[in-house]
Amino acid sequence: MHIKQFLLAIIMALLTASAFAFHCPQEMKKIDDALAANPKISAAQLAEVKKLRAEGEALHKAGKHQESLDTLGKAEAILKIN
Repeated sequence: MHIKQFLLAIIMALLTASAFAFHCPQEMKKIDDALAANPKISAAQLAEVKKLRAEGEALHKAGKHQESLDTLGKAEAILKIN
């Protein structure tokens, strides 16, 4: 019985990681769309959003999906999107 529970836990962990992996590109697209709409933010805020967006993509590509989502969330907060 323990082997079944262990295998179920592994499968759930893999599915959760996949969900995070597929969620990052959606958040990046939200940021890209908001930037394309010429948001009314300062030049410093714009530079910060672009920096956070790039960091979020790099973290996503490195497989660090939660860190990516956290970073992209900071850019979204500046843009006031969610």
